[in-house]
Amino acid sequence: MFTYRNRLLVIVIGFVIGITSLLFTDHMAHTLRVKEKSEVELWALAMRLEAEYGSGGIFTQQIIHSKNDIPFIVTDEELRVQKSHLIPNHVLVHPDLLRRVIERFSSIEINYYDGSTFYLFYGESALLKMLVYFPLIQLSVIFIFVVFSYITFSSSKQNEQNRVWIGLAKETAHQLGTPTSSLLGWIEYLKTQPIDQTVVDEMGKDLQRLMKIVERFSKIGSATELQPANINEIVGDSVAYFRSRIPKNVTLSYNGLAIAPLRGMVNVALFEWVIENLLKNALDAMQGVGTLDVHISDDADSIYIDVKDSGKGIPKANFNRIFEPGFTTKTRGWGLGLSLSRRIIEDYHSGKIAVHDSEIDKGTTMRITLKKTDA
Repeated sequence: MFTYRNRLLVIVIGFVIGITSLLFTDHMAHTLRVKEKSEVELWALAMRLEAEYGSGGIFTQQIIHSKNDIPFIVTDEELRVQKSHLIPNHVLVHPDLLRRVIERFSSIEINYYDGSTFYLFYGESALLKMLVYFPLIQLSVIFIFVVFSYITFSSSKQNEQNRVWIGLAKETAHQLGTPTSSLLGWIEYLKTQPIDQTVVDEMGKDLQRLMKIVERFSKIGSATELQPANINEIVGDSVAYFRSRIPKNVTLSYNGLAIAPLRGMVNVALFEWVIENLLKNALDAMQGVGTLDVHISDDADSIYIDVKDSGKGIPKANFNRIFEPGFTTKTRGWGLGLSLSRRIIEDYHSGKIAVHDSEIDKGTTMRITLKKTDA
């Protein structure tokens, strides 16, 4: 596999080859332009000699009739056409078109011995035109090559980083497996002891949550299986877990258990992770005081889960940035929660997650959109 330095070297080599080809083509075009100008000047001389000395000899006739593929027009001082080559008839008979063509052509003045003056207007041959425009094609090809190479190599580098993160997540899940299993045994032991079982039950709930986290990490990078599920209950379970753990000055409301069940295709472990991320972010934004409302609604095709807080809000310029890996406004944290949430919802569940609404110092509403299923 290419290293980053080797990839950069390939791009540089391709760029150098392209520039070299570009310069060589430009040199060829310049050389051909000089050659064609010399040919036209030789025609002009041959025409003058023919006018002065009659036929001008076989050599002169050969020069005049060796017109190749250079278009030209010979006119008198009144711009009346005397001779032409590779010029369409409709141009020759139309004064305005003829003048526009002449203005684009180069010219040579031919002075005859009798004092009359003629003008030879000439353009570029088809080959020269191709060489003139070919550098633009080359530049386009070079640009496409560089862009494609950059995208390919960046994607490859990103894939390498993804594999590292996936490996780290799976290793974390593996390392957490042993202590969680041990803690589960201790919970069962505490249930047999003469202690406050309410505390043991809460410890059990936290341990179950920890085991879910282990399951989530183990699923990262694996094929994600989606199953039909009651979205109201899944969101409700997360709300219920947080309800007993939020600050006393925060009010948490949820409408999902009071409406008809809404079903969608989800991976429960990963979908719960997203809901928890949104709830945690909302609580952080409120800094211990305010209202948090989780609201579920639907239409003919979709289910909408809105998490609305009364926190500090998000500037409009950051609506998309908050989903970038590493972006965070917190003093602690890696800025990965919303990035992972977007990947889970959009890549795994074919849904959407976005800032639905936000005002500074008034609060934010995050919305998840899922496809509805009748299964």
